[in-house]
Amino acid sequence: MQIIDCIQGSPIWFEAHRGIPTASNFDRILTAKTMKLSAQADKFIAELIGQVFTIGSIEPKGYISRPMQDGILMEPEARRWYEFERNCEVHQVGMCLTDDGRFGASPDALVGEDGALELKCPLAATQVQYLLDGVLPSEYAAQVHGELLVTGRAWVEFVSYCPGLPGFILRQRPNAYTEALRLALDQFWVRYQEVLAKVSGMGSALSVEAK
Repeated sequence: MQIIDCIQGSPIWFEAHRGIPTASNFDRILTAKTMKLSAQADKFIAELIGQVFTIGSIEPKGYISRPMQDGILMEPEARRWYEFERNCEVHQVGMCLTDDGRFGASPDALVGEDGALELKCPLAATQVQYLLDGVLPSEYAAQVHGELLVTGRAWVEFVSYCPGLPGFILRQRPNAYTEALRLALDQFWVRYQEVLAKVSGMGSALSVEAK
C-alpha cells in the first residue's frame, strides 16, 4: 500500500484522484446482484479518462445537501467516539493506493497495523435501520471491501454514528465478496486501459462522416 499524506477534500487530494478508480465508486464496477462487471463501468471509464485529459483542477463543484454537510461536520466527533469505544488512537490519512498504483481509497483512518475505519454519520431514521439490520449496508459493501483490497488491511470497521442513538460498529474481513470485487477490478482495469489507449491515439481531432 502507498499512502499519500494530505487533507481529504484538499486540492492535493483531488489531484491524487486524477484518473484513479477509488473505492467510493467501486459499486459502479461490481453489480451486487450478479457479482459481475457493472453496466455502469463504461460510463465510469469515460469519466476517469476525462479527468486524465482535463486541464486544471478536477475538483467537483456540485451541490452539497444539508444532510451531507452535517455528516462532514460530524465526522471528527464520530472519530473521537470510536477511539473512546475501542480504546485506541487512529491515524488519519489522505489517500491510499495499491502497490501498483492502479486503484485508490480514502479510509477515514487507519487503525493500528491491521485495521482501517470507514465512518458514516447518517440521519436518525437511517441509523435506526442500521441498528435493526445489524449488517453492513449494501450501499457501502463495495466501498468497504474495496478498502480491504486497496489497503491490504486484515479488517475494516464500518462505523455509523448519530448523536442520541447507539453507535453501530461492524468489523468486516475479506470474504467471497472481496474476491468477486477483485476479479471485477481486474476486468475493469483491462477495459479502462484499452479505452484510454484508443482515446490517446486519436490525435487532435476525430473526423467522421455520418451514414
